[in-house]
Amino acid sequence: MHHFIFPTKDSWISSGSNKVTGVTEQDQNFGQDQILELKKFFYNSSFDYPTRALIDFKGTDFTSLSSSISSGDITNPTFYLRLYEAEGNQELSTEYSLAAFPLSASWDEGIGKFGDSPKVTDGVSWRNRNNKTGAAATTWSGSGASYISSSIMSTGLASQSFANESPDINMNVTAIVNNWLNGTHSPLGAVPNYGFLLRFSGSQETDSTTFGQL
Repeated sequence: MHHFIFPTKDSWISSGSNKVTGVTEQDQNFGQDQILELKKFFYNSSFDYPTRALIDFKGTDFTSLSSSISSGDITNPTFYLRLYEAEGNQELSTEYSLAAFPLSASWDEGIGKFGDSPKVTDGVSWRNRNNKTGAAATTWSGSGASYISSSIMSTGLASQSFANESPDINMNVTAIVNNWLNGTHSPLGAVPNYGFLLRFSGSQETDSTTFGQL
């Protein structure tokens, strides 16, 4: 049996800046963009900056699924994160890996889009979890979103490797979801479900040999 849960919110975040105006994108919100941009940006043939994607599935569907597992109606489920390439990838390496981590803090989807001028900073960004107009910004504990690393997750992170194949994502995230449900894969015990952070794996996120605009 397959059970589908759709995201309740998503956004992508950028660590770069506009090369024309010089305006930073680190506090800019892209929460209302229809496409999540997971990419490595190169400028003058040199690596410049990466972006990351945030996806949250918390909602009534997830709560219902959790209850069905707790009651024994669903046993030993396997969970996959599914994302689909929407516009055709650019300058993509033939071999690369992506990783998903559980976020460790709440965040606000926001109201911004990439093409906004002036930029919108209300919502999640590389720098902030939230930034409501007229209030002090709530920052991440580390830049690029706060997440639980593989050194804490006892079963490691969720990842998927690609080699000359479709960039559509079909990533096994069972360990992360089980930790949200019952804390079986982390010495921290069960942690709140704040969603996933998706990025290029390890050093691939910042090296000069792996390319990708997804």
